[in-house]
Amino acid sequence: QVQLVESGGGLVQPGGSLRLSCAASGFAFSSSIMRWYRQAPGKERELVAVVGSAGTSTNYADSVKGRFTISRDNAKKTVYLQMNSLKPEDTAVYYCNAYWPPLTTWGQGIQVTVSS
Repeated sequence: QVQLVESGGGLVQPGGSLRLSCAASGFAFSSSIMRWYRQAPGKERELVAVVGSAGTSTNYADSVKGRFTISRDNAKKTVYLQMNSLKPEDTAVYYCNAYWPPLTTWGQGIQVTVSS
């Protein structure tokens, strides 16, 4: 079975940091493109960050550039999202996504709340 399981979310104060993890199983993780999405209250789901299969090619939404870093450990079949300098507007449910043609799959989502 294909699974993505997110962890590491929670409540953090503005300016703080969190690291999200997404553990993968049931597919060829090392051949997949991994993405983080988020969905804030009342908003559409948006793409936050992308990392290529080798972990060397990355892309970020303008809203998180310079603050977030996506990375992966293919040996551990895990993708990470390091989130620094967090802002209240980063509050959202964050979703891990994997694309391995022709298939894709989603994690269940994990809450990140940035608040004083």
